[in-house]
Amino acid sequence: MARVSLSCPSPLGGLLRRVLPSLPHTVRDTDVPPLFREPYILSGYRPAGLPWRCYALSLLQMHNETVNVWSHLLAGVCIALRFCVFTVFRGGGILGVRLQAPEGQGLSLDPASLPLVLYVLSSLTYLSCSAAAHLFQSHSELTHYSMFFLDYAGVAVYQYGCALALYLYSSDPAWRHSRVGEVFLPAAALLAWLSCASCCFAKLRYRRPYPLRRKLCQIVPTGLAYLLDISLVAHRLATRSWTSNPALPLHGLQAMLFMLACFFFSYPIPECFCPGQCDIIGHGHQLFHVLLSLCTLVQQEALFQDFTSRRPSLVREHGEGRLLLACASFPCLALCSMLTALATRRHTCARLRKEQQR
Repeated sequence: MARVSLSCPSPLGGLLRRVLPSLPHTVRDTDVPPLFREPYILSGYRPAGLPWRCYALSLLQMHNETVNVWSHLLAGVCIALRFCVFTVFRGGGILGVRLQAPEGQGLSLDPASLPLVLYVLSSLTYLSCSAAAHLFQSHSELTHYSMFFLDYAGVAVYQYGCALALYLYSSDPAWRHSRVGEVFLPAAALLAWLSCASCCFAKLRYRRPYPLRRKLCQIVPTGLAYLLDISLVAHRLATRSWTSNPALPLHGLQAMLFMLACFFFSYPIPECFCPGQCDIIGHGHQLFHVLLSLCTLVQQEALFQDFTSRRPSLVREHGEGRLLLACASFPCLALCSMLTALATRRHTCARLRKEQQR
């Protein structure tokens, strides 16, 4: 197999060759186990069984996961930098600590900012988990399963972080007092965990070629969670003029971006029309990643707008105790999702051991 070599003067060259191994060229789908193959993607695969650092260094290599990794890495950097800028110039607060308190400079607990911080943390969690999954999943079968279980847990954390922030910053009082609004947070937590559990189950249960029910196991719980989360935004968009608040057009845009992302997640377009032509750049899952990254960036801007306008009255409307209790449910959901991923990984280890003994 041809290799990309590093040529440097000794002894520096010898040191770099030990620290930075040369990377193998990508291979075709027939050269990797069926678990790692994607429909209509015929080339650009990284060989399985390489050292861990080879997959880390493949961050700088062109392969069929490069766009998936970099789209979420860059989105994570943008989200973190934008939040830091917002904190410094608008007094958003980091971990509930005001940088610009109304009474002057100083430190004071600000419960109103905690949901926004949790939202940003949840966004960074799902983006980093997804990037890690796509970067390292080719190492081995166990790594493949483990990294995607982690990815599903990160998605669940983001779903609930998003639901929490939208409920507290973006919902109208009339919607919060509706039947859906009264059960919104418990239902959002349950559906977020259920989406993690069902995706982990589908990943463990079904083998390639995947049946339709595997996709349904992934889409139905996640879709229900999104429909619940977006219901408060839809109510606001339907009952108010979009020009009355700068956050409303952003909410509408993020909803459209998410719908487009779901379309490309559900269907292998455009690669199904031209197998092998979109292997490195342009296949459907890459478009899903890019659109989802844009959706998260737009959603963050919308929440910044809502936070700025509703922060002064947030504690008065919800009560400080209820606000802190709602925020305390976030780490509980994160813990449940991680335990679910770990439990599914244990079942995967047992199954792989049985298969190796046959």
